[in-house]
Amino acid sequence: MDRVVDPSDLVDAFNASQALIVFEPDGTIVHANANFLDAVGYTPEEVTGHHHRIFLEAAEAQSDTYRTFWAELSAGEFKTGRFKRIAKGGREIWLQASYNPIKNRQGQVTRVVKIAAEITEAIAADALKSGQVDAISKSQAVIEFELDGTIVRANDNFLDAVGYSLEEVRGKHHRIFVDPAEAAGPDYAAFWEKLRAGSFEAGAYRRIGKGKREIWIQATYNPILDPQGRPFKVVKFATDITDEVRARQEAERVAERIDGNLETIVGSVRTVGDQAAVVGTATDELREVVRSLASAAQELDATTREISDNVGTSQSQAVSARELAQEADGATQRLRVATESMTQIVDIIQDIAGQINLLALNATIEAARAGEAGKGFAVVATEVKGLANQVAQATDKISNEINEMQSISGDVVEHLTGIRGTIDNVEASFSHVAGAVAQQGATTSQIADGMRTATGAIEESTEKLRVLGAAADQADTAAREGIELYRARRGD
Repeated sequence: MDRVVDPSDLVDAFNASQALIVFEPDGTIVHANANFLDAVGYTPEEVTGHHHRIFLEAAEAQSDTYRTFWAELSAGEFKTGRFKRIAKGGREIWLQASYNPIKNRQGQVTRVVKIAAEITEAIAADALKSGQVDAISKSQAVIEFELDGTIVRANDNFLDAVGYSLEEVRGKHHRIFVDPAEAAGPDYAAFWEKLRAGSFEAGAYRRIGKGKREIWIQATYNPILDPQGRPFKVVKFATDITDEVRARQEAERVAERIDGNLETIVGSVRTVGDQAAVVGTATDELREVVRSLASAAQELDATTREISDNVGTSQSQAVSARELAQEADGATQRLRVATESMTQIVDIIQDIAGQINLLALNATIEAARAGEAGKGFAVVATEVKGLANQVAQATDKISNEINEMQSISGDVVEHLTGIRGTIDNVEASFSHVAGAVAQQGATTSQIADGMRTATGAIEESTEKLRVLGAAADQADTAAREGIELYRARRGD
């Protein structure tokens, strides 16, 4: 039979491994071992005879809770737990301690023995972990599962994301957040098998919220291990990325449209380059045509100027002809007047011839009456009569000639009038032609100037088309490089 352990041996064991301090029932310090003194930083003299409150903050030491604490100890009530205490210099420490009332044979408390271990570092570590958990819980959606996927608890962030209350999800399986087709599949069963085996899972997941609302989360499923290293629950930390996923999906749709637009742009740029080349060739041909037109316009301008000079000369000659026609008309008019005067003279001669003929006839009659004496006179009278007849015949012929001359003069006057009218028309036509030729000359000069200007413009356009073609080639190259870079950034 084992012997009973000596109480002094127990005290020695505690002194060796634990911080130990002894109080009067009212809290006055009687003794403190080296471990305790090391923890609080005091010497025995600095604590012996002082009240336990020297290890507390002033506010706590004056509280009703603290007074009750010692009243219960002095009444024999045991106390244990984690306690925050103030060491020398105001330094904060934490102790895992038990306050043990020691009673005499009469059951009265005579001492209170406190056995403690300093756990300041452990408390700090726990506080850090707790703070981290609190911080995670405030910023992320957190849900806890049994190993079979049954929901134990979920924080407000998670519940807000899925739209359920805690009462609606607690005790339900995780599959209430999964599309039924996915939940019935082998991949989902394997997912929970891995978690039960302690495998960590992370990724972006599509989930179904209340009302069959689609949500996306970025989540980690973390198996929690017990002290023996065996999983006993799963904690999921998640962030709602629904907006980001929808934005990405929209961006992908936009990217597809942009991709198509870029292809169209490249095609358009290539078409512009091809068209620029075609237009450049056509412009070269047009330039040669315009040069030919410019040369022809210059020749036409010279010819027009020559025609203008010839028309001017012809117009001057027409004016001279009109003036000569007018002079001939004047001479013809004077001839008519002269013939009319000659007609009058012929008429007078004819009258005189008639009278002479009458006198000769009378002389003949008188000579006949005179007989032989008048015979010589009769001969003379006969000769005079013959001369008178000749004069009459001559004057008739002259009269006929004068009439013919008057008729011809009339015809001449009429023809000269027609010629003058024609010359006037010709002169007017020459004037019109001269004006038209002058206008045509001005127009031809403008055409020649325009052709020269057009030639210069076409030269400039040709150069610009060459620049445009080069720019189109550069744009085509840049657009292709842009598409390749864009697709590379997209991960196509």
